[in-house]
Amino acid sequence: MMGPQAVGLAHARRSRTGYTGDLNEFQFHQCRDDELRIATYNVNSVNARLPVLLHWLSETQPDIACLQELKAPQDKFPERAIREAGYGVIWHGQKSYNGVAILARGQDPVETQRGLPGDPDDLHSRYIEASIGALVVGCLYLPNGNPAPGPKFDYKLGWFERLAVHASQLVRRDSPVILAGDYNVMPADIDVYKPERWVDDALFRPETRAAYHRLLEQGWTDAVRALHPGERIYTFWDYFRNAYGRDAGLRIDHLLLNPFIARHLQGAGVDRHVRGWEKTSDHAPTWIEIAAA
Repeated sequence: MMGPQAVGLAHARRSRTGYTGDLNEFQFHQCRDDELRIATYNVNSVNARLPVLLHWLSETQPDIACLQELKAPQDKFPERAIREAGYGVIWHGQKSYNGVAILARGQDPVETQRGLPGDPDDLHSRYIEASIGALVVGCLYLPNGNPAPGPKFDYKLGWFERLAVHASQLVRRDSPVILAGDYNVMPADIDVYKPERWVDDALFRPETRAAYHRLLEQGWTDAVRALHPGERIYTFWDYFRNAYGRDAGLRIDHLLLNPFIARHLQGAGVDRHVRGWEKTSDHAPTWIEIAAA
């Protein structure tokens, strides 16, 4: 059996006709054995990495893709190229920093939330939410928080608290909800190549991990860890010191599922080979597959 980081695991089994949107009954076009593939990918500048993004979309054809770190103002997002690739899209842009987007193959996501509630003065483009049929998808880019301690770390923890308040409303829904994105947190030692080197980093400090686990305690399922509890799986490798070649990585990109959809989780993994492409992001796409029945 292929491991969780296997390239394109089972994507050929899915129908290419698109998702109907009826997740209440988990009905898909044509094939009873179809799966819905949902991915999250920190692209680290959508325009600079556009050839990589389009190549990955063509190769794996996710039904839904959440993107982070667009680093593009609203009017500079490559909407035309995304739509020509077969995806409807909504996005929340910002010049040079942040930015999030939700792509849906063959249809337009319907925006339900722009920006994380709870602080009207926070203008950073870090959260966008949409309904795609009966499914609600929140795409997030949680603050890095370094250096810690300090104001940036305080902002990170405050953002986490606001996310928890919003997530507490979503997790209880009697309908499918997914919160996907770059959480900038390694939840446990197994998610870090050398934990002892990261004890003072904002991504691994006890306060950060505690905030993430409080989120899970609401009833969310960390999809990758649920299916691969004892395996070292990374989603990020720094550009420096040959981190990718040495597999000196971190797991900081997560897909959290509410109980309604978690019971249909069938597969999860990382397209880590994408990190090895030329002019690629320092993250690799992370994905899940939801069973049709």
